Amino acid sequence: MNLRGASEGDPATHRRTRYVDVTGRALALLGVAFVLAYTVFVLWQDRPLWVTTVIFFVLILAWVIFVIDVVIRIALTPRGRRWHYAWHHPLEVLSAVLPVFRALRVIGLLQDLPVLKRHTPSAVRAQFIVLALAYAGAWVFFLALATLQAERDAPGANILTFGDAIWWALVTIATVGYGDTYPVTALGRFYAVLLMAGGIAIVGTASATIISYLNERVAGLRHRGDTLAPPSLSTGEEPDESATAALPPSESRAPVPADAERPPSAGPPGSL
Repeated sequence: MNLRGASEGDPATHRRTRYVDVTGRALALLGVAFVLAYTVFVLWQDRPLWVTTVIFFVLILAWVIFVIDVVIRIALTPRGRRWHYAWHHPLEVLSAVLPVFRALRVIGLLQDLPVLKRHTPSAVRAQFIVLALAYAGAWVFFLALATLQAERDAPGANILTFGDAIWWALVTIATVGYGDTYPVTALGRFYAVLLMAGGIAIVGTASATIISYLNERVAGLRHRGDTLAPPSLSTGEEPDESATAALPPSESRAPVPADAERPPSAGPPGSL
């Protein structure tokens, strides 16, 4: 089972799995080319005509190939499970409709690389963290570009440079929202809604990851029979591990022999 919930060993989806393995690297490179072309298109306004022609060629070619790729993946899925596949792979479907999701599709295609298909617990956790950071970075960067493209020529706009767009995207996704920059067009506000939704998802995912890691650490310490002591308030140094090790109940108190001498009890006053 991979991170997308698709079974990799299902014989019914063997053809689709082979197709994904064969085309994964090429589609990832094409996605990178799409992001680079869109970045140049937005940031380089005084570009020559031939550069504009090349950019449009790359953008249209990438869009057509992404659409064909989605159709092929759904066609290689057995009948009766195609809607299920489309529902559980939203980035692949949305990347054929909205350009902003093609940047995330690039990150999603990284999951098809063999180096990110290990299944050990540490590898899965590292894969999750790497992909989460990559998704967040791509989400902020591409939405900042798209918002800048929609806003900078609008009357009364205050997002006029890429620096303004990145600043606005960061404070929005962090749920801070200073209000010094904001979109004024309908398309820019639509991108803002997408950015807010992504911020909620990123904060929730980060919190769940930290809680899961802490629970795993606490469970491991309990399994080993260790206890944690806070640092000393006087020195700030960490406590000695040997002093904080928990002892089994049988060793916590020395046993008293049954025939051990007991001190004579004191008699009543005046007795011998």
